Amino acid sequence: MSFPQAVFSFLIFMNPVALFLYLLPLKKESDLPHFANIVARATLIAAVIYIIFAVSGERFFQLLNVNFEAFRIFGGMVVASLSLIFIIKGKKSFITTRGELNKIAAEIALPFMVGAGSITLSIIIGRKLGAAQASFAICVVMLLTFIIIVALAAIRSSFKPTFQAVFDQNAEILLRINSFIIGAIGVDLIVTGFKNLFLK
Repeated sequence: MSFPQAVFSFLIFMNPVALFLYLLPLKKESDLPHFANIVARATLIAAVIYIIFAVSGERFFQLLNVNFEAFRIFGGMVVASLSLIFIIKGKKSFITTRGELNKIAAEIALPFMVGAGSITLSIIIGRKLGAAQASFAICVVMLLTFIIIVALAAIRSSFKPTFQAVFDQNAEILLRINSFIIGAIGVDLIVTGFKNLFLK
């Protein structure tokens, strides 16, 4: 896995467009600077977590005496389950968070930005690229994720109320389509995990 491949694959998995859709209720309740502040804090929290796992790699699971492939399988199950929920419930699965800035940022980072599947991918990137390059790749991905989310929020804010309503109505369709893709990635994690367990 090269550096560009790592950045591209991780960015696809993060899927900032889908993250923006999940955060749409929060955007409706906040002005753009406040929303950007919350997303920046959540992105920073997620980046720190990913870098820790990319650097520590499988050693963390070795200390717990847990097979990494078991975590990969679990991550795939979580991703597939969440995708199924989004497909079935649609906009009812959108988040509704209220409270202090730090609390909301933490709620967005976990579990919307950080999950078992994305942690698995960060560990794999750390294994392929090494600690330094993997950390830099994660920083690039999280920065791009932040920029895309805020840019989409700014674009939506520039629309007239009528077009904002149309945008919101189509958001659920995009959410469901994205859930099919992410669900497939989750299943692939499960299959790969079982293959690695039985072929070793």
